[in-house]
Amino acid sequence: MVALSSNFLYIAFILYLVATFIFGGAIRDKKSETKENRWSKIGIIVTIGGFLAQLGYFITRWIASGHVPVSNLFEFTTFFGMALVLSFIVIYFIYKSSVLGLFTLPVALLIIAYASMFPRDIAPLIPALQSDWLLIHVTTAALGEAILAVSFASGLIYLIKMVDQTVKSKSTFWLEFVLYSILSVFGFILLTVGFSSVKYEAVFTYTDPNLNQEVELVYNIPPVIGPSGGKELTTETMHPLVNAPEWMKGKDAPRKLNTLVLSLLAGIVLYGILRLALRKRIAAALQPLVRNVNPQLVDEITYRSVAIGFPIFTLGALIFAMIWAQIAWTRFWGWDPKEVWALITFLFYAAFLHLRLSKGWHGEKSAWLAVGGFAIITFNLVVVNLVLAGLHSYA
Repeated sequence: MVALSSNFLYIAFILYLVATFIFGGAIRDKKSETKENRWSKIGIIVTIGGFLAQLGYFITRWIASGHVPVSNLFEFTTFFGMALVLSFIVIYFIYKSSVLGLFTLPVALLIIAYASMFPRDIAPLIPALQSDWLLIHVTTAALGEAILAVSFASGLIYLIKMVDQTVKSKSTFWLEFVLYSILSVFGFILLTVGFSSVKYEAVFTYTDPNLNQEVELVYNIPPVIGPSGGKELTTETMHPLVNAPEWMKGKDAPRKLNTLVLSLLAGIVLYGILRLALRKRIAAALQPLVRNVNPQLVDEITYRSVAIGFPIFTLGALIFAMIWAQIAWTRFWGWDPKEVWALITFLFYAAFLHLRLSKGWHGEKSAWLAVGGFAIITFNLVVVNLVLAGLHSYA
């Protein structure tokens, strides 16, 4: 059953990739942004096929594990990707926008690829997760974030379309930074796959201040950042350039920080290669893809995605989370890093809606807010999970 589940996920990934190229063909063949052509119809059919395959992965893994598969980073992130595709499918049938598929599906592909870098083993639920609230809280929060992620794709389309690439400005700088951040995620995937294929390992021992005992730490990519006060057991691998700060908590924190730093460096390398190859800003190179886009349409998609995703996220990530926290930990709030960033996300999108409805922040301002909101979601998914330790670290 586990092998069948993995095959379903692989099929879904391939179909999403194929659908991305088909939507690219739909844009070139497109006469009207609000009418489907042959390529658009094929693209959404293939996307739905991919979603059904991923749904098959979700169901078979649920059967194999005996619990809803959202209990660790691999399972949660793949569910997040599936929810993003579902959100896109629903919004596509409302607006018939092929260009949204061209930008949303690659985000889903990166999310699924990112998830595949984490351990896929099925393990029994720890006592803290043995509750029906696991299904209620986590799936609702992920669905809310997925709908909000659609606003990121539409906001990015708007910015690529409308930001003037003929002059240097703050807008061109930050737009390039957003694209660099996406490349950093791709860099993380390349690093992990590349070094895993050669079975790279660097082993350290160090005293964990939280456990007050010596622990072993295994790096699967070169250890640029080593554990504070650690002793290297492997001599044939790269030696750390610096040590992680002593205040970092969690026995895996140095390795996770190392992964984050190397991913950012890989992003710089990939961005530099693309800039040399294109001889222009990446956003400028993408502008021909959005030449026929109606900016008012993608601006409306951005707003509608936030208007729908915000209450769902609030329900799952705050209200349901606080109910479960009260049941599990006898307090509904404890300033855990995950809780704090859920609150920050809530406040940010609440400000988005306030500025949009009360202050008239439409167009470019709204698009920048959508991109910034997704940056907060990504920080929560990557940095809070990989670097900051807290009560949610078991995930």
